[in-house]
Amino acid sequence: MKLSAREVSLATTGKPDFLRPVLEGAQPRLDNLVRLAEVLRVSVEWLATGDGNIAFPDTPPTQPKLRVPLISWVSAGVMAFPDLAEETLGWVEESGLDPNGDWIALRVVGDSMDRISPPESVIFVDRKDQVLVPNGCYVISNGDGEATYKRFRSNPMRFEPVSTNSEHEPIYPTREPLIVGRVKKSTIAM
Repeated sequence: MKLSAREVSLATTGKPDFLRPVLEGAQPRLDNLVRLAEVLRVSVEWLATGDGNIAFPDTPPTQPKLRVPLISWVSAGVMAFPDLAEETLGWVEESGLDPNGDWIALRVVGDSMDRISPPESVIFVDRKDQVLVPNGCYVISNGDGEATYKRFRSNPMRFEPVSTNSEHEPIYPTREPLIVGRVKKSTIAM
């Protein structure tokens, strides 16, 4: 690859001398070993043990991308009217989603969930998954067409913001909430 030890070290950890103790026999941390294998374009197994095939880097099995309808936006704040209609605004392809789910994608508006999903994130909601699990994130509706995105907590039942903005408060439902679905993935374009 025509790279110096310094260049490999910098590419692996950002530190110029990372490789020196490794070349002298020290075992790097697993995260650094994986990154070193990526930099050198070799198998992690071969790099760690000398076994396996050097020429074939370890790659996770590829997951098929699902084509998910982007149907609207959802408030990450107070309940709001997002027009959760079935009218598709566009399509988003995403991997890592259960192919047996009933998926919709929603754009996040507001900052009450910004530690998980900053404004303009796209969340992927499985409408088949409506079982409330503590710490799970859900899109819920009040039954009047308003919806929001929050994290579920039990005892007492509430839906909490996960935000850097301390002005957001939990929602304590006075009746059984209507669950649109569980949020399983959040992405943002950088």
